Amino acid sequence: MSDEERFDRLYQAHRADLERFVYRRTPPAQVEDVVAETFLVAWRRLDDLPADPRPWLFGIARNVMLRSARSSGRWHALHLRLAAEPPAQADELASDVATRTDLVRAWGRLTPGEREVLTLIAWDGLSVADAAAVLGCRAGTFRMRLMRARRHLLHVLDRLPAVEAWPARPITEGALS
Repeated sequence: MSDEERFDRLYQAHRADLERFVYRRTPPAQVEDVVAETFLVAWRRLDDLPADPRPWLFGIARNVMLRSARSSGRWHALHLRLAAEPPAQADELASDVATRTDLVRAWGRLTPGEREVLTLIAWDGLSVADAAAVLGCRAGTFRMRLMRARRHLLHVLDRLPAVEAWPARPITEGALS
């Protein structure tokens, strides 16, 4: 099989996953540039292609994003976008809003490194070994970072002040008098 055919197969198999990975970490206007540069690096390093190229591509994309953020001085380009969730049932809406509000507030108090470790597992669905490969560390090191990030998230959630949710049923005028 020629290099062009190998690259075409790599591109077709992993482009969509790579775009989603990058989209959660950069402004939408930068996604195409990061994906294109990632595949350019992959083309140049095609002989280094591992058996499972997905974490390898994610690692290249992560390095491209870090290099871009350093050169522009905008670390906020690494912030994550919250994943879209299906709409909640009407009676659960107030509880869901309060829960999501707490999670967003707690998420903002985590370090960028903690957020990255948690999203590699929760949103990207990577195994510990694959996530460690993306970050360029050993699986044991990644497990420790993940444990600390989870512990810190729970700690922050436990200490957040309560958010007042709207009552489940509207208050009628007769109930106010």
